[in-house]
Amino acid sequence: MPQRLDIDFMTPTTSSAQSLDALSTPTTGALNNHHAGREVFQKIAANIARILQGQAKATRKLLAALASGGHVLLEDFPGTGKTTLAKALARSIDAQFKRIQFTPDLLPSDIVGVSVFSQRDQQFHFHEGPVFTNILLADEINRASPRTQSALLEAMGESQVSVDGVRRDLADLFFVIATQNPVEFRGTYPLPEAQMDRFAMQFSLGYVDSAEEVAILSAQEHRHPLEELVACASLTDVVALQKAANQVRISQELKRYAVDLVGATRTANGVQLGASARASIALMKAAQALALFDGLEFVTPEQIQELAAPVIAHRLVLEPQARFSGLTPRGIVEEIVKRIPVPT
Repeated sequence: MPQRLDIDFMTPTTSSAQSLDALSTPTTGALNNHHAGREVFQKIAANIARILQGQAKATRKLLAALASGGHVLLEDFPGTGKTTLAKALARSIDAQFKRIQFTPDLLPSDIVGVSVFSQRDQQFHFHEGPVFTNILLADEINRASPRTQSALLEAMGESQVSVDGVRRDLADLFFVIATQNPVEFRGTYPLPEAQMDRFAMQFSLGYVDSAEEVAILSAQEHRHPLEELVACASLTDVVALQKAANQVRISQELKRYAVDLVGATRTANGVQLGASARASIALMKAAQALALFDGLEFVTPEQIQELAAPVIAHRLVLEPQARFSGLTPRGIVEEIVKRIPVPT
């Protein structure tokens, strides 16, 4: 769908006509960035596809979150490939990767780091925790206590941590992939609403069909293919991908469409707490990334609709009677997408 511009239809002067051309026609630099960013996506997606069978849609969403600067929560049954997807992404990018296995006895200092007193110089020295990395896998995040979970709040929201009254910035590329099991609740602590809101997306991988599962068996007959996976992109490439996604145009009508979808959750029946403006921002930025992946220079309603449930649903809190009646956050969002008129 071609982009609509909010411009008064008056007879343009020479300068205003030039401004209109600048808005409607991307510069050579923007085109080059767009092409380079799409190439980075294609390389990483193809590399991950060598490891994960039948998960192209999940990979597309994961890379959209990466390109938009957000974080991802993977919630699915054991053995569906959540950790493998995170590791495949980390191995595909020549960047620093660390993993935290969340357990009930994990402490905040085990994540952000701790100051240790040195007998040699009689001073405290800060030892960085695993959060100081480029890609962080928070495995089974709901198994740690709320106190430990909250240690990630500042890191995910502001790309920094505060330890002993000192603010320490994280890497320019800081991407969190968290996993959790939706069926086993013994010894787990549900993530609070503020923590859930820090994730740009939440989605699952699901089971693959029988033919793809046979292909998985064949691929792992002798060794895991992850061991042979090599990096196909650098940190510079990922930064270029993020820059290219940020340059994709989105019209005022589609911005309003995204806001209307998010705003409708605040008055939907059965919803106790709707999505905030953070959801609108995440939806816009992720849609820009998808448009880039699709080879478009502007966002269309299809990209927003594709991402509405993964971006919005996990932020909703339902009323108890709504949950007991069988309503789900995802179902509510899908119904809103059907109801809200699409811009023309």
